Amino acid sequence: MLDPHRLRVFRSVVASGSVQAAADNLGLTSSAVSQHLSALQRETGLTLFHRAGRGIVPTEAALVLDARTDDAMSRWDQLDQVVADLRDGRSGRLSIGYFASAGAVWMPSLVQRLRKEFPDLVLDLVLTEVEQHGPAPDIDLVIDPPDHPLPGGYRRTELTEDPFVAIVPRGHHLAERGSVALAELRGETWVSNDYPRSAGHRLVVAACSAAGFRPRFTVQAQDHHTAIGFVGAGIGVSVLPGLAARSLPATVVRLTLEAPAPVRHLAAVVRDLGAPHPAAERAVALLTDLIHHPSARIRRAVPG
Repeated sequence: MLDPHRLRVFRSVVASGSVQAAADNLGLTSSAVSQHLSALQRETGLTLFHRAGRGIVPTEAALVLDARTDDAMSRWDQLDQVVADLRDGRSGRLSIGYFASAGAVWMPSLVQRLRKEFPDLVLDLVLTEVEQHGPAPDIDLVIDPPDHPLPGGYRRTELTEDPFVAIVPRGHHLAERGSVALAELRGETWVSNDYPRSAGHRLVVAACSAAGFRPRFTVQAQDHHTAIGFVGAGIGVSVLPGLAARSLPATVVRLTLEAPAPVRHLAAVVRDLGAPHPAAERAVALLTDLIHHPSARIRRAVPG
């Protein structure tokens, strides 16, 4: 079995590029780092580094080992943290993955409530819209249709539907309409507000295709806040989730999209932790309450 500490030393050498730099980062001597590398090479039977001038360079085998141990080391670090929590008397951990608009609108109030009800709970929050290499969170807020397949050991709780809306500059000729058909935006310059491979972006492009056109994106903002700024500056229009358009500057106008309009199906995918986890169950219940009672969410977010 590979020694996790030796793997950490090895990964530090690969990341920092030298034995001395790894020693400085880890608080070890360069001799100790070299001994760990030699021991790891004996354990694995692999040549992990070769000489290059006065330094060393990782071999192809070392680069593969480094990449393949990302998940394992993340899980080992997580186990280390569990032991530390138990030793220090903390009641446990809960990891929650979220997407950007949920992070802005729901997560602050949710975390506030959870910390109040579970003061010893350690919360790990991670933005999961981009590719993640670590372990999957205990609760993951997702943008997937109800029939999307779940990984083994997970269950899904539906949260809400989130229709997309259009935003246009305040002086735009459609600004006074209140609502607009997606097809009426055919000839407009569009500002993207999400990653091209994201679920939300694909929903918008598919809806436009169904309406008989493909949007002409000239600005790749890839996040809602920046896209709203571009629209406010008169660069173009954007179609974004209603959740991301809750608070808008005076420079833009929100328009309802007439049916048929793209809709995000938002859900919480919860890991079966193998034993009752009161904080996880309570997190989902609180989130449902915060979504369906927005006025209560605003009141509860105010201290006192």
